[in-house]
Amino acid sequence: MTSQRWDAALYDQRHSFVADYGIDLLTALDAAPGERVLDAGCGTGDHLAHLRDNGVETVGVDASVPMVERARQRFPGLDVRVADLRHVAFDIPFDAVLSNATLHWIPEADQAAATMFAALRPGGRLVAELGGDGNVAAITTGAQRLRARHGLAPAPSPWYFPSVAGYAGVLERAGFEVDSVVLFDRPTPLTGEDGLAVWVRMFGAHLLDGVADSEGFLAELSHQLRPHLYRDETWWADYRRLRVSACKPR
Repeated sequence: MTSQRWDAALYDQRHSFVADYGIDLLTALDAAPGERVLDAGCGTGDHLAHLRDNGVETVGVDASVPMVERARQRFPGLDVRVADLRHVAFDIPFDAVLSNATLHWIPEADQAAATMFAALRPGGRLVAELGGDGNVAAITTGAQRLRARHGLAPAPSPWYFPSVAGYAGVLERAGFEVDSVVLFDRPTPLTGEDGLAVWVRMFGAHLLDGVADSEGFLAELSHQLRPHLYRDETWWADYRRLRVSACKPR
């Protein structure tokens, strides 16, 4: 599991697009009032609150203490827990598992899939989205090349960006019946003239490991990537996503 450190308030202020894009997942989940849903990687609670407000019984787990604390502050009464998705277990099974922008932070994909499978009742469903093969390739490649020019070793990645076939195999090994795994491009706008730098500090901090002057490094990276990722006076992250639908056999 990633040791990523999260600034939960900044996450909400500058990266609310993560939860906003997840609204499509809620539509695909189509949870009915009275159903029991696990949000695996609940962040600061937006999707949990939406489900709760529509009569769904919810439990959220996240590995980040700051994220869970902020979810509790924003939405009092939510059942939100600090938990490692590789190992957590539940006494009462769920009708569905929802996961948005979390599973690519868990390289131990088989363990995470096994946890989600075990959490479901027979016939329960999984709806998820994660970074897919090629996600943020321009940002990562640019930063790694810049590190090399600064005499720094490549930064080990905390991310897991699988292919369609690779992640379908993960789900099938866990016991899921896979309905669909779709890979698609989703260029994502980043707010502010400093949008790229803020994104790297939040999500790609490993790319700054060992960098003596992070501000200078990010300014140089922004200059390098501007012709590729800046248009219409906006920075765009080169996201590629996997959208997943699967179920636990009855």
